[in-house]
Parts: sequence; C-alpha cells; structure tokens
Amino acid sequence: MAKRTAPVAKRKIEKTVDDECSLGRKRRFAKLREEVWQDERGEVVRYNLAYINFSICPLDNGRVLGYDNSHGHHHRHFMGTVEPIQFNDYSSLAIRFEREVKELWKKEDEANG
Repeated sequence: MAKRTAPVAKRKIEKTVDDECSLGRKRRFAKLREEVWQDERGEVVRYNLAYINFSICPLDNGRVLGYDNSHGHHHRHFMGTVEPIQFNDYSSLAIRFEREVKELWKKEDEANG
C-alpha cells in the first residue's frame, strides 16, 4: 500500500512591487514597468520587468525589452521575440534589465541625433 502524504499547503503570494513610470522628453509615451510577487518567506516567485515603447516596437504590446516568468519559465522578450534565459535570482536580473535598457536608450539617442 502506498504511503499517503499530507497535501502541500499553497504558499501565500503577495504582490510587493507594482510600479509604472511614464517616460518623458525623447521617450514620451514610453513606460518602464516592474511587478514582483513574493511568498511568505520573501522569495520572489513571480515577476515582470518591461520597457514599453510602441513607437519603437508595435509588436508584443509595445514591449521593446522585458523579462518575466509567466507560463512556468523564465524568459526574455526583445522586439517581438521571446527566448528562455538562465535565472539565478531576481536582483541580478533587475540589474541586467536596467543595464540593457540604458544601452538601448544610448542606441536610440545616437540614431535620433
């Protein structure tokens, strides 16, 4: 007879970050978005980081660059494409996202003179 185990209790998940920043000047109407959900231990269990600018990328709801773990896996959005990523921890990923956004802005500025 198989040993029965007690059902695993669902972890309580709470949205701890819900920020959206509308950009101005050269990037008017563009947005930066960050959403983070954590469990009761403070572990990030769900996240969404996005740079949205419809004037640059009309695909993927305007997402020029983004990272999230929806659909059960960690992945990167870039200009309408999606690719899996290696995920170590949320803080490292947030730093990577910020660095990539700054690089994109530099290229945008150079292209627009």
